[in-house]
Amino acid sequence: MIYIKDKRLARLKRKKRVRKKIEGKPERPRLTVFKTARHIYVQIIDDSTGRTLLTVSTISKDLRSKAEGISGNTKGAILVGEAIGKKGVEKGIKEVVFDRNGFLFHGRVKALADAARENGLKF
Repeated sequence: MIYIKDKRLARLKRKKRVRKKIEGKPERPRLTVFKTARHIYVQIIDDSTGRTLLTVSTISKDLRSKAEGISGNTKGAILVGEAIGKKGVEKGIKEVVFDRNGFLFHGRVKALADAARENGLKF
């Protein structure tokens, strides 16, 4: 049990270290990722106003049926990445700053980032 606590604290330390350098601006908002064992969540945030511009997750209404059974793996992350890329381009967001939220850029986080890039977001 101590290992799980240490792992979470290590992620939060990485998150704090990265967030010192990354800031979302109106012309280039921040794309942040959060993952659990079952789901993955993505938000595009403008930090200057403190507003969330877009949000997509494996439990959002438009993806819930598509992500049934695959929401906790890389296929679910690819679905979410494609959706955030398409919605971002529709809203006029072309460039973002990627915030991995302390998670390692590997596996689901990398799959989501690649899918978002393929669907029009630049970071």
